[in-house]
Amino acid sequence: MTDIRREHARTIWEAGVAAVRPEHCLPQAMHQVERLAREWFEPGARDRILVLGGGKAGAAMSGALLRELTQRGVGPTRILGLVNVPRETAGPCGPIQLWPARPAGTNQPTAEGAEGARRILDLAAKAEPSDLLICLISGGGSALLPAPASAISLQDKQEVTALLHRCGATIQEMNAVRKHLSLIKGGGLVRHFRGKLCISLIISDVLGDPLDVIASGPTAVDPTTFADALGVLEKFGLREQVPAGVLAHLRRGAAGAEPETLKTIPVDAEGRPLVHNLIIANNAMALAAAERKAEALGYRVRNLGPHDAGDTQALAERMALELVDQPHGLCILSGGETTVTLPSQHGLGGRNQEFVLAALCRLGQERLDDLVLLSGGTDGEDGPTDAAGAIGDAGTLAHARALGLDPADYLARHDAYRFFERVGGLLKTGLTQTNVMDLRVVLT
Repeated sequence: MTDIRREHARTIWEAGVAAVRPEHCLPQAMHQVERLAREWFEPGARDRILVLGGGKAGAAMSGALLRELTQRGVGPTRILGLVNVPRETAGPCGPIQLWPARPAGTNQPTAEGAEGARRILDLAAKAEPSDLLICLISGGGSALLPAPASAISLQDKQEVTALLHRCGATIQEMNAVRKHLSLIKGGGLVRHFRGKLCISLIISDVLGDPLDVIASGPTAVDPTTFADALGVLEKFGLREQVPAGVLAHLRRGAAGAEPETLKTIPVDAEGRPLVHNLIIANNAMALAAAERKAEALGYRVRNLGPHDAGDTQALAERMALELVDQPHGLCILSGGETTVTLPSQHGLGGRNQEFVLAALCRLGQERLDDLVLLSGGTDGEDGPTDAAGAIGDAGTLAHARALGLDPADYLARHDAYRFFERVGGLLKTGLTQTNVMDLRVVLT
């Protein structure tokens, strides 16, 4: 029975991920694009369409968009594009160049990503007055679109990003800093664009879908300020650790000597907005699809929604307590994105693997009877590993005991990957080419 439930848990998780893949969600959004940009799709239209952007879903979004444009009679000579994507997803995509911006296993900005971002800004700045820009944005775009401000080096940005990761800063806090060190984030792409209309298609990887936070909002109004960015550094005691050039730049901005990020959407002479940001997929959509699959498999479903946040082990503790004495045949779903604060010396893993290991430790062998827990990143990545997450049950702890492994020791060392590698349970999917945070499936 446990093996069947492990299969069911993975099937339910995969159904959630499939629903937010670009080939499924982008075509559904095209009627909105046509409504906003009708003149570019009218018979005989000749005006150009630029396709720019970046993110983990960038390659699949580009392919899906190209198919949709082709079906609407937009020939390749009218399309010009460049999208920053993970290196392993870069490949031919007709007139849209997929720029390899970072290697696998890292979420740090790279020189290749910076060059791609520079080219994207150059294309936006050289747009014709009649050009339509379709911007493709998805999670991971912050690291894939590094465009340091003139006084900041790429190494400076890499160091700041690493410091913020290590101290457990939220994505909102991290992006408040990164946007004020960038030429493209915080609405920077809009400021460079010289065409007629911008429509952004966005796959959200952030709780609540805030436009300014997803990929650090290259086409969105930014409510944060240079003073906010300085406040984040102060909160985590990083003012003395960040590069001197970063601190000096932020201080100049707070004093009004550097231009702030985008604060209002530009409008035409009639007051109509020239930028439209459309969320085409998010965590709630993945949860809804997972719920439908679970019901089809015969489970009663409790969907807790896309609200998981905060410390990973604290969430595992809360959910473990809620799982005691639950009725059989129940599927509990939840989504969101938690954080792990790592000490200077730590093992290998990610927040999803750590969640499952922490829940197993909290529940123990006896209370795991007939329970299966799965947690996975919908992008197929979890921390600096080749796994999306992990799956565990009573058999996992039994196998660990037989091997003489102490799960609590692995948890204390933040070494969940090596634990599940030994006992079995790593969820390996490869890159899914979407990214709507994490999806958790618990079956009783």
